[in-house]
Amino acid sequence: MDQSVGISIVLLAADFDRWDDLLALIRRAFAYMNGVIDPPSSAHLLTADSIGEKAKRETAFLAVENGRIVGCVFALERARDFYVGKLAVEPGFQGQGIGTRLMRAAEDLARERGKDAIELQTRIELTANHAAFARLGFRETERTAHAGYDRPTSITMRKVLS
Repeated sequence: MDQSVGISIVLLAADFDRWDDLLALIRRAFAYMNGVIDPPSSAHLLTADSIGEKAKRETAFLAVENGRIVGCVFALERARDFYVGKLAVEPGFQGQGIGTRLMRAAEDLARERGKDAIELQTRIELTANHAAFARLGFRETERTAHAGYDRPTSITMRKVLS
């Protein structure tokens, strides 16, 4: 059941200036990966400035409750699809359908722009994420390794849009 009724999904506004809040949300949402995934999450490399730059190149959606940012997702437009990344939901709000609603916003954007799919990557170790994305209609298409690794570290998943 979607319990996130009081939460709005909004396009990141051009005059958005709460980069520190957004960075803090991403770090809290990704903290459970610390010591679980190897190499460590790229979320550790983000700064408020780099997120602002990312938002200039990509479309971002926020989940907001009473002015508080409780989720986000970024979507990078490519030739035939969108690459979706940095899906983050405040830990205390997880399991309420917010991530699903954010992903739906990215899918709707892709359809509006005439794209036939959305794609993402998730880490090998995060099996619960694999299952969650599969429930949303994503299918594994590839396994890749980060530079310097001789084993797969990421799974690419793709959802074909109807």
